[in-house]
Amino acid sequence: MKDLLKALANVKKEVGKLSKTETNPFYKSKYFDINSLIEQVEPLLEKNGLLLLQPIINNEVKSIIYHFESEQSLESSIQLTQFADPQKLGSAITYYRRYTLQSLLGLQAEDDDANKTVLTHQKPRTVQIDVQRLETRLKSCKTLDELGKIYLSFTAAEKVATEVLKNQLKNTLK
Repeated sequence: MKDLLKALANVKKEVGKLSKTETNPFYKSKYFDINSLIEQVEPLLEKNGLLLLQPIINNEVKSIIYHFESEQSLESSIQLTQFADPQKLGSAITYYRRYTLQSLLGLQAEDDDANKTVLTHQKPRTVQIDVQRLETRLKSCKTLDELGKIYLSFTAAEKVATEVLKNQLKNTLK
């Protein structure tokens, strides 16, 4: 595990802080897209003997980084919620790919949101989140204030996993 962690530390050091280059027209916020992130990270992973895979297994979006020499891996995953609309499902997959990778590498990102979810002081690890339990808690909220308090009680990874639902509920509770 030591070799894998050392290689990941080298990647993290070389990546530095990510800049948000894209604008979400619906929420009027900036973000970095998955293609820009992968374009920036993959050459550094390869240089350090690492391979990134992002499969969907058992309804979980995963980011898995394999170390060629040690044949060890680390992963981060988020359970997909049910979507009837394929476009919403595709958006969620892209969103979860971006954030499982960002979380796994502990990457810093410029954050123009008051609820920062940067995971810079954590070692890469598998993220196990009971998304259904968190969604049930959010859906039980009757007011924006209650929604805000519950959401702020979540860990950074839980916030990432439930941000889309939180924003949907925020719009309906206005």
